[in-house]
Amino acid sequence: MHNLLEKIFGWCYPLFRKLGFEYTIASYLSLFINIAIMCVLAYGIFIVFRFILDKSVRSIVKKTKNTFDDFVIEKITGQYLFYLFPLLFIYKSVPILLEKYDYWEFVFGKIVGIFIIVLIIMIIRTAFNILRYYLKLIPRYSDKPIDSFIQVINIVLWMFGITIIISKLFEINQKDLLTILGAISALIILIFRDTILGFVASVQVAINDMVRIGDWVTMEKFGVDGDVIEINLATVKVRNFDNTTTTIPTYSLISDSFQNWRGMIDSDGRRIKRHVLIKASSIHFLEESELADLKKIELISNYIDKRKTEIDKYNSTNNIDKSIAINGRNLTNLGLFRKYITQYLHNYPGLNKDLIMVCRQLQSTSYGVPLEVYAFSSDKKFENYEYIMADIFDHIIASVPFFNLEISEIPTEKSILK
Repeated sequence: MHNLLEKIFGWCYPLFRKLGFEYTIASYLSLFINIAIMCVLAYGIFIVFRFILDKSVRSIVKKTKNTFDDFVIEKITGQYLFYLFPLLFIYKSVPILLEKYDYWEFVFGKIVGIFIIVLIIMIIRTAFNILRYYLKLIPRYSDKPIDSFIQVINIVLWMFGITIIISKLFEINQKDLLTILGAISALIILIFRDTILGFVASVQVAINDMVRIGDWVTMEKFGVDGDVIEINLATVKVRNFDNTTTTIPTYSLISDSFQNWRGMIDSDGRRIKRHVLIKASSIHFLEESELADLKKIELISNYIDKRKTEIDKYNSTNNIDKSIAINGRNLTNLGLFRKYITQYLHNYPGLNKDLIMVCRQLQSTSYGVPLEVYAFSSDKKFENYEYIMADIFDHIIASVPFFNLEISEIPTEKSILK
């Protein structure tokens, strides 16, 4: 190629000398003409390669069924690649054009070389960005932190490119330059601390499958409560349910505690875990008259008959003195209320009957006796879940007086006056 370039640019100076031009004038005139020829040829190479790559590759791509090559052409057409061939031609031409101008040959040679390095980096960067965009279209990878890995590759790529540029610009051996960079690695680590931590966190998040794009996460420290919309090297973006966006450091996912609701979403039900406080003074043994009234409640009518038969048989067999209610076995209004709630839950259509479903009594407190519902709603959607839970507790709270129980409340001025 060197011989070919000498023929293209070497004819001008001898011609001017034969025509009788002085050395200086002939040199400058041949230089300007050769520069013009180089620019024309470089532009021609650009047009030819753009036509060849664009037209021929597009025709091949149209014949394939794979969408990846379509994606490549869409992203890479007109970007960087078409400029590489003209620059390579100019890079090879500069030493011949400026053969008699050592200083300018050095300067322009370095400038064109740097442009070529940057252009190659941009081409590789574009290729990785194409890969990132394409992987996001594949359901298998759409929820993975692909941005983080691509950003790490880009950082390494630019560091490698800058190393080459510095070594070429100042004519420093690359091994010596890497030795110098190794010596100041502590400073580099300090400068890129967040980037390094983000990279480590991104790798751990991806390997351990801790968070995916689309996951509902809760992080009280940062006020996060919403869906993950982006995971990159330095930050994780979360769209909260109030439509605000919170950005948190990626490494906080492994350094701080957070709650991921993916397991609930993937499960067969969303947990309901809520209690009402029953006033302890309203809990008592049931008398016959009260049992007669409670038997009218259909959900526990059969249970009352069965339990009363068992209790009467036990008390009769053991000659229990029932003149005092505490003797022997008895039914309490709270125990019967728990059974009623349990039956009600089993009959409620919005709950998953295959999962745990229980009404339990918790440790008594100074505020009252907690009666807790522990069950799972079949519908996990936020609005429907809240409706189901509210509907259940509307009924429970309204049912409390039927069992001669009272809900524990902090006294108000109005209740005291009564």
